[in-house]
Amino acid sequence: MQKDIIINVSEYETRLAILEDVKLVELLVERPESERIVGDIYKGIVKTVLPGMQAAFLDIGLEKSAFLHFSDIGESKAQLRLLYEDDAEFLDRGEKKKEKKPPENIQEVLREGQEILVQITKEPIGTKGPRVTTDLSLPGRYVVLVPGEDHVGVSRKITDWAEKRRLKKLTYEIKPEGFGCIIRTVAEGKDKNQIKTDIKYLHKFWKKIRKLSEKKNAPALVHKNIGLISSIMRDVLTTEVNSVVIDSKREYKNIMSYLKSVAKNLRSVVKLYEGKVPIFDAYNIEPEIEKMLDRKVWVKKGAYFVIDQTEAMVTIDVNTGRYVGKTTQESTVLKTNMDAAKEIARQIRLRDIGGLIIVDFIDMEFNENRKRVFEEFKSAFRNDRSRNSILPISEFGLVEMTRERIRPSILHTLSDICPCCDGIGRLISKETMAMKIERWFKRAKVGAKCKNYRLLVHPDVVQFFGEGKASRIRKLSKELGLNIEVVKEEKLPLDHFKVFDLEMRAEITDMFKSKK
Repeated sequence: MQKDIIINVSEYETRLAILEDVKLVELLVERPESERIVGDIYKGIVKTVLPGMQAAFLDIGLEKSAFLHFSDIGESKAQLRLLYEDDAEFLDRGEKKKEKKPPENIQEVLREGQEILVQITKEPIGTKGPRVTTDLSLPGRYVVLVPGEDHVGVSRKITDWAEKRRLKKLTYEIKPEGFGCIIRTVAEGKDKNQIKTDIKYLHKFWKKIRKLSEKKNAPALVHKNIGLISSIMRDVLTTEVNSVVIDSKREYKNIMSYLKSVAKNLRSVVKLYEGKVPIFDAYNIEPEIEKMLDRKVWVKKGAYFVIDQTEAMVTIDVNTGRYVGKTTQESTVLKTNMDAAKEIARQIRLRDIGGLIIVDFIDMEFNENRKRVFEEFKSAFRNDRSRNSILPISEFGLVEMTRERIRPSILHTLSDICPCCDGIGRLISKETMAMKIERWFKRAKVGAKCKNYRLLVHPDVVQFFGEGKASRIRKLSKELGLNIEVVKEEKLPLDHFKVFDLEMRAEITDMFKSKK
């Protein structure tokens, strides 16, 4: 499989596209007003402890309070010491405390006003603030250093057991006491000195973070995670990547400088784009971004699926559409589902959809066909960088899956909620709008003395009312004994209207609206 990374840098936005076999599978967007905060370390103040939820809310200096669940509080001695850093008795008897069983309730380890170090694991989504943990970690090129732990883990993507044992053994030999390590995939085949240098750098960096946290007054940012481009170069750029193409000379130099110290052999794949055509147009990425906001996604030969996102879950419905097949109905359905499975997986990764996802495949008669579609769907996520869990197709043709969600989907980055429909994706019909207006004037007949009105409404609604003597407004005026002047107002949304009292010369729209 060919893998390419294309980077577009402008003054107001950085966009990074990951292509697999020339197909766009990931789009990452970073803007100055919405920088990524996952991985940032803060010194926070516990504001509220909620035993009923086994959680606490912290002030870390952001607009929304951070959410800390009991399960995200480290149980190791070092982390409990951090939580009770002002408790002299605890510090003096650290070894005795270690023998005690771990705390079972959040109020045993947290209290209001307490200051603790936390790291963001999920960005704010909707009305929810960021989620944080006291299990801090510092990612490097080859390892992730975990303060307060002692365990050494190895990436599951390293499949050679002999290599796993080698890496684990040498890491245990060189890691500092009181620190755990997670060995990353790119460490495969690396020697002891390379991994030692990485751990040494991270250990030194951790000491700086601790010193800085002691000097700063909470709430405060203690450590800002590296930017989008740097993090992708650290986490994604391996020998499997065919090319990295970037249109910024400054960022190109930064990448080359970074690779000079950690992976000289990869410098040859990095290229500076100097073409006249915008880089995303040159690689045919822009048209794919344009389609990312569409609900309906076309597959092949007229088949399609529809993506609907709600606050609780995302539903995806597969349809044969215009595709009628050539042989049996079962083969037509199987072909549609197989093609859709691959494209749905791509769209989930591309749109960065997380949380609970329900995919409604077209019903299939035979179990072996359901298994084929499930395996196709599951294998399409083999390169996904987000953790996921996928259940087999149910008897109703549904696939239930969860996918790690650490930030809002790309839909929220590229769009705003519609001010007219408030995010439901639909507007009330012209018939419903006409009825609302008619009911308004019936209330005004009873509650107002005015006889002369001016109605401002969208041209489409005026057209629906009709014109001349047969218009519904003329009939309404005659029925109620009112004089209603209708004015077309294109700037008004279709589901809004304004009414003016011509005698008082004032807008009175809200005076007779129905109470919700």
